Amino acid sequence: MENFENDMKPLEGITVIALEHAIAAPFCSRQLADQGARVIKVERPEAGDFARGYDSRVNGLSSHFTWTNRSKESLALDLKHPKAGEIMDKLLGTADVLVQNLAPGAAARMGLSFDALHERHPRLIVCDISGYGDSGPYRDKKAYDLLIQSESGFLSITGTPDEPSKAGCSIADIAAGMYAYTNVLTALLQRGKTGVGRRIDISMLESMAEWMSFPMYYAYEGAEPPPRAGASHATIYPYGPFVAGDGKSVMLGLQNEREWAVFCQQVLLQPALARDARFDANAKRSAARSQVRALIESAFSTLTAAQVIERLEAAGIANAQVNTMADLWGHPQLAARQRWTEVSTPVGPVPALLPPGAHDGTQVRMDPIPAVGQHSAAILHELGYAANDIEQLRNDKVI
Repeated sequence: MENFENDMKPLEGITVIALEHAIAAPFCSRQLADQGARVIKVERPEAGDFARGYDSRVNGLSSHFTWTNRSKESLALDLKHPKAGEIMDKLLGTADVLVQNLAPGAAARMGLSFDALHERHPRLIVCDISGYGDSGPYRDKKAYDLLIQSESGFLSITGTPDEPSKAGCSIADIAAGMYAYTNVLTALLQRGKTGVGRRIDISMLESMAEWMSFPMYYAYEGAEPPPRAGASHATIYPYGPFVAGDGKSVMLGLQNEREWAVFCQQVLLQPALARDARFDANAKRSAARSQVRALIESAFSTLTAAQVIERLEAAGIANAQVNTMADLWGHPQLAARQRWTEVSTPVGPVPALLPPGAHDGTQVRMDPIPAVGQHSAAILHELGYAANDIEQLRNDKVI
């Protein structure tokens, strides 16, 4: 049996061209890069991906951009310039995958649809990411993360009874990026059997609708949807944050009646409460949330959050701290499992988490975040352009 080097990455030898901005497509392609694919990010000259300008929280770099763009090469290319078409065609001739999330219809207008490319590049996999997909009445509608959170019904079940809330991170973009990533992987496996590439059509709405399947089924055939319950579980109680005597909150969750009995006996130190007919079933506790909360927080009022967690741990009751971003940066479990490494950036090294599933930094790529157009000359040289040709393209503002 042939022996492979231990540090060989699963997608080494795969080249991905990414016409991407914002989050969904960059999140997909970064994960492909994590696994060893060569990702060439095509950006507008000078300005680049507009996500570079979202903020400057990471030593001058955008937080979103830092998260989703390591291990990529940046080719600055004005796709609207007449000379860009030849460069793109040569580039796609070397590629396995094209990932794009340009404005609806933009890639097709530039001759970069799967149908336009398939005859010349039959092995090419084309992954299109959009808000609503390439057909239907919403096809050309603009879509941003918050808008899809709203359109998918996520806001209707998230927040307090008085006011809906968005998720604190870009979950619609993340969902679409994850489905794009897994679909590209399956398309590569399929191409290994057929020798032919295929098109992937990822919709942010469809990605979020999949994630919303539990509340949709809960509201099956017009039934009442899950109520908005703030940080508590919508249908299970007690399951959420409770305030301890030092003012800090503790998150805890009970899943069944056995745990309720243990909780009453070992945490609240009120074993008779488990037999109280007002609270002896989840449906009853959920209906009487204010009363149950008052009982729990009364018992917690003489304890610090740390002491509450100590009791919960001893009783085997699921719990968590209500952590801040500062707490997450310093989380002892991430440190103990050595989940942190560093990546280089144009402004120096920054910390970065290893991707989930990676045991150490030798299994995945954790290469630098590029500056706009950092690799333009090197990539064009690979495609056969001479130094004077590259200089002329730069003078003509093609790159």
